[in-house]
Amino acid sequence: MRGFKTFMTGLVAGAALLAAGAAQAAFPDRPITLIVPWGAGGGTDATARIIASLMEKELKQPINVVNRTGGSGVVGHAAIAQAPADGYTIGMITVEIAMMHWQGLTELTPSSYTPIALVNADPAGVQVPADAPYKTVNDLLAAVKAAPGKFKASGTGQGGIWHLALAGMLRDQKIDPASVGWVPSNGAAPGLQDMIAGGVQIAPVSLPEARALIDAGKVKSLAVMDAKPSALYPNVPTLKSATGSDWTMAAWRGIAAPKGLPKDVADTLLAALKKVHDGKEFNDFMAQRGFGVIWAGPDDYAKFMAKSDKDMGEVMKAVGIAK
Repeated sequence: MRGFKTFMTGLVAGAALLAAGAAQAAFPDRPITLIVPWGAGGGTDATARIIASLMEKELKQPINVVNRTGGSGVVGHAAIAQAPADGYTIGMITVEIAMMHWQGLTELTPSSYTPIALVNADPAGVQVPADAPYKTVNDLLAAVKAAPGKFKASGTGQGGIWHLALAGMLRDQKIDPASVGWVPSNGAAPGLQDMIAGGVQIAPVSLPEARALIDAGKVKSLAVMDAKPSALYPNVPTLKSATGSDWTMAAWRGIAAPKGLPKDVADTLLAALKKVHDGKEFNDFMAQRGFGVIWAGPDDYAKFMAKSDKDMGEVMKAVGIAK
């Protein structure tokens, strides 16, 4: 009898182990939450929602997009980082994760996550009114250098991504970033409108954000802060080709999970995301909105974020907004 009990106990334990293994292999076996640190209706939200809807088809589970806003992006990014590392809560982290800790807003950094993949980057451009006298970005830089304090720029809040893009470009060209005054705005659209109205002279926002006004003939772009020309406006020169500068800056978005995500779970998410990224539906969606499509897997994504973090820190210190 004792032998039979021992046999049954072993059988039950073995079955439990097999069941646990099956459950583990079945990821995902329930809905996934994808946290977006920014509000509904914006570019990050739109990108996250198309990715979620297409990944659902690959993973055969619902993916619920949840907007967790507040704290200049801190609330949502913290919610992603602090979730259980089981793959059932992931998020779309953005360039701000390489900025917020320099401002003393959070202790979170890019290394606080398990990177899955970088999927989008929209480089800064150098936009001026269509009737501005500058034909090239070099003309504009020469004018700024000759008359420090005369020019103003806008397109985001103080210390935001486009403010840092401009400050970094000026610093790289040996021009004091303080030479161009920054007028804070609630985003690219009001910054561009202020420029058209004559309140500022430069809007260093992304080309997709300036697209409508460029196409309407009210704004012209003198350069893009990227290593290669924009697919949206291939005739706009890169900063490198125009000035020799290696300075680049982009608003970027990628999928990440809490730190410590098991490798098999990360690999499952990565495979699904890669299929989405390479598919026609995702690329058509991004192209219609002028959003840049990019791919960097986990290792390259981690290196990309580390460089972004370093660049942001240097510029924020240079303009006096790093804590």
